[in-house]
Amino acid sequence: MGGAIQTPVYLDYQATTPLDERVLAAMMPYLTAKFGNPHSSTHRFGWEAEAALDVARGQVASLIGAAADEIYFTSGATESNNLVLKGVMDVWGKKRPELVTVATEHKCVLEAAAACARAGYDVTVLPVGPDGLVDLDQVAEAVSERTALVSVMAVNNEIGVIQPLREIGAIAKRHGALFHTDAAQGFGKIVLDVDDLSLDFMSISAHKIYGPKGVGALYKRAGRQTALTPQMSGGGQEHGLRSGTQAPALVAGLGAAAALCAQGIGQEAGHIEALMARLKARLFADLPGLLLNGSESARWVGNLNISFPGLDGDLLLASIRSLAVSSGAACASAMTGPSYVLAAIGRTETETKAALRIGIGRFTTDAELDFAADEIVGAVRKVGGLRA
Repeated sequence: MGGAIQTPVYLDYQATTPLDERVLAAMMPYLTAKFGNPHSSTHRFGWEAEAALDVARGQVASLIGAAADEIYFTSGATESNNLVLKGVMDVWGKKRPELVTVATEHKCVLEAAAACARAGYDVTVLPVGPDGLVDLDQVAEAVSERTALVSVMAVNNEIGVIQPLREIGAIAKRHGALFHTDAAQGFGKIVLDVDDLSLDFMSISAHKIYGPKGVGALYKRAGRQTALTPQMSGGGQEHGLRSGTQAPALVAGLGAAAALCAQGIGQEAGHIEALMARLKARLFADLPGLLLNGSESARWVGNLNISFPGLDGDLLLASIRSLAVSSGAACASAMTGPSYVLAAIGRTETETKAALRIGIGRFTTDAELDFAADEIVGAVRKVGGLRA
C-alpha cells in the first residue's frame, strides 16, 4: 500500500467489522425507493420488501447448509441467543430440566443461562483448559437424558479459540439433547455446516461479517423437536417466532454479506492467516516473554490475544493510541474487573490486565501490520519492557 498510514489503524475486527461497500450497495434501494413494509401484502412496495427478505434468507441459509425457511431474522446474535436458551427451556425444561454451557461463552449466553437458573432449571457451566477448549470427556459426563439444550460457541470473541463442535454435537445427539452454537464470530469465517455439526440452532450477527449493525439471524432446524417459546409478542412476523416489523435494508445487508463470505471463505481466511502470522512472528521475536492466550492451532486466524507480563495494561493502551485495539470484549467494556475468559484459562489478574486483543480482517494490509508491530514494540519498550 502506497502513501502514509491512516491512523488510528483499525485492529478490532472481533468487536465489529467495517461495512463492505458492496453490502451498502445492496442495502441502499431499501433505504430509498423500496421503502415498503414486508407485511404490506396488497401492493408493490410491500412485495419488494418481502422479496428482499426471501433473497437474504436463501443467502444466509446457503452458507451453513440450511433451508431458507429455517432462517429467522432478529436484531443480532444476542437476541438469537436469548431466544434459544430461554425459549427452549420454557418448552422442554419440565421434561428435561438441564442446560449445559461453557464458562467462556459470550456474556449474553451466560446471562441467559443465569436467567434460566433463576427460573428453576439446572444449569451446568463447564470449565475450559489452559488452551480455552472444553474437555470432551467433561461434556460427555455432563450431558444426559435430563439435558434439554447444549450451548457452545463456535469461535470465542476474546481469545478466538474454535470449539470442537462436531464432537460436542455428537454427544448431544446421543442423549437426545438439542445443540446450539453462538456463531457470531464464526459465521462466514470458518466452515459451519448444520448437518455436519448436528446443530439445531445457530445464532448469527451481520456486523461481524462486514454487514450492518442491528440485524442478525437464528437458524432453527425444522421440526417439532426444536420448538421454542417466542420472547416477543406482537404481529407474528418471522412465522410467529420473532414479532416486529423487519428491516429490509438491514436484512438485505446481512444477506449480501453472507453471499460475499460464501464466495471466498477459504481464500480470505488464507490471506488473513498469512497477515497474522507475519505480525505474530514479529511481536514474539522482538518481545520475549509474551504470552499467547488460547490455543495455538484451534483458533480463528484473525484473532491474536496476548498478555505482556509485568506491564500496566492501561498504560500500554494509552501509549498506542495510533492503533484501534482492545483489551477485552467490546460488549463488556463498561464492566469492571479482569476478563472472565482469561481468568477461565488460568491467567492471573496481572496477566489479564496486561492483555491486548488484536483483530484483523478483510481490509487489513501488510503496511498497517508493519506499522502496528513498530508501535506495539516501541510502546512496550518505552513503558518498561517485559518480565520474562
